[in-house]
Amino acid sequence: MAGKSPAAVEVVFVLTRVLGALLRALLVVVVVSTPSLLVPGTTEEAAQVVMLIALAFGAFTALEYGSTFPALVEFRDAPPFNRVRVLSLFVMLIVLSLVARGAQGVGDTSLVLVLTALGMVPGQLMDFAWSPLAVVLAQVPQEGAALSGGQITAMAGLAFLVMLGGLAVFWGLLRLRHWPNRGQPFNVWVNLPTFDPTMGGDVVARLNRDARVNILLGLAATFILPVAGLKVAGHFDLLILTSPQVMVWGIALWMFLPLSMVMRGLAMLRVAEMIRERRARLVAGVLSDAPQPA
Repeated sequence: MAGKSPAAVEVVFVLTRVLGALLRALLVVVVVSTPSLLVPGTTEEAAQVVMLIALAFGAFTALEYGSTFPALVEFRDAPPFNRVRVLSLFVMLIVLSLVARGAQGVGDTSLVLVLTALGMVPGQLMDFAWSPLAVVLAQVPQEGAALSGGQITAMAGLAFLVMLGGLAVFWGLLRLRHWPNRGQPFNVWVNLPTFDPTMGGDVVARLNRDARVNILLGLAATFILPVAGLKVAGHFDLLILTSPQVMVWGIALWMFLPLSMVMRGLAMLRVAEMIRERRARLVAGVLSDAPQPA
């Protein structure tokens, strides 16, 4: 921006930040609204509730990305971390909504058959004794269920494939050292606002510890979430298995939450590695500048 005054540069920066925040907010609204738009049978009251929730998440996203100081969103200035997560959730909701839409007899039958066949193989691999999917299938009622056991199996397999795809993309970015951008400084406070590097102990050791905890919790969540969700729904008499939209969201969150936790763990391991490399370079520089003994 050569030739521009500092005030003009500041105005352009603020406008870019605000427009970026509004665009992200719009994308969040679209993602949250996807199942209600694609799956038939949405009542007017349910549509209003979904739109209210979508607007709330959109407003939160706009405030987070539009403000100078971070609050809760991690890796805000380290793309494409959050883009991979949101895109993975979006793809999950689309493919699951299409299968649920086909179960209601609406939509492209050929596309539904392709998606069902694609998800059936990993879904059947997930359906073993005492697995979370087996527990869910055992709770499907004989009558009144929103989806059949085969459709639920295919949807779980599709969500699992999307989760693996998101992890593969982010792992590739880490392995190729394209994340975070090496050409820009990495601000730990902005990208990890809930992590306090000054709270006791070596920051690298704490990052490595928290990273491993996140990865382990993410792996455990794939087994815990469906069982816990059914238990909570049964306690409050929530009819999850009879609503196709709720099933779409339930299966998507079943795979999305572990994806987010494992990605966070991998990202924290990368940040710890960067800090360790930075320390090594500083130590090497100090030793090289030190006077050599005669």
